[in-house]
Amino acid sequence: MSLYDIEVKTIKGEKQTLAPYKGQVLLIVNTATKCGFAPQFKGLQNLHDTYKEKGFAVLGFPSGQFMNQELEDNAAIAQSCELNFGVNFPLYEKVDVNGSTAHPLFQKLTRDARGLLGSKRIKWNFTKFLINKEGKVVKRFGPNITPEKINEEIQALLES
Repeated sequence: MSLYDIEVKTIKGEKQTLAPYKGQVLLIVNTATKCGFAPQFKGLQNLHDTYKEKGFAVLGFPSGQFMNQELEDNAAIAQSCELNFGVNFPLYEKVDVNGSTAHPLFQKLTRDARGLLGSKRIKWNFTKFLINKEGKVVKRFGPNITPEKINEEIQALLES
């Protein structure tokens, strides 16, 4: 199954696929508004703003699987992201990223781009998956890799 065929729900609960992003470079991130890495929202928004006219988007997928560091309600998540971090890149419904209840998108991402020592499991919030224009995962970044450190790799994919 292609990345673009996977059904997702927007933060407002609207069903869609990722098909509108065909041909774009994507950075898919599992987020959490109460996480110590939440200041990365600003860097993610900066990347989105810098490159969106060139065919790039950040897609945020909130998850509460790591010490419940995400709000329960999708509307509260959206409000927190906008008010506290200025986020206007696309946010999606809160999902599980690990285990038997993991969303199909994250099942695919973790299968296609393994983590440390070949692990599929996402270790923490703000794990990032860089997707090329053909919808293939080209790299997985751990939470400690800030958005600013991914800048050159995004530029290279946009120019290819």
